[in-house]
Amino acid sequence: MLERTLRKARTEVTFILPADNPSGPVSVVGDFNGWQPGVHTLKARKDGKRAVTVELPSEGTHSFRYLAAGDYWFNDESARDQDGPNSRVHT
Repeated sequence: MLERTLRKARTEVTFILPADNPSGPVSVVGDFNGWQPGVHTLKARKDGKRAVTVELPSEGTHSFRYLAAGDYWFNDESARDQDGPNSRVHT
């Protein structure tokens, strides 16, 4: 699931997943972090889900995927758009 918070010149996008599906560590990787795993790792929240917030330029489109343990890549089903094998988020 994706949540967006508009700021002056940026948009905060929060990437949210269930606490244990998939199990183990999960990072969001995309064009905004050079597709580098571990830069934006989802952390446990009080509501029992995992999340990470990334600041992105407003009025843009960004490709991303999730990477879980065991080299398991997957998309965000709540993203409305795809770019080939990647999910896309519009800010």
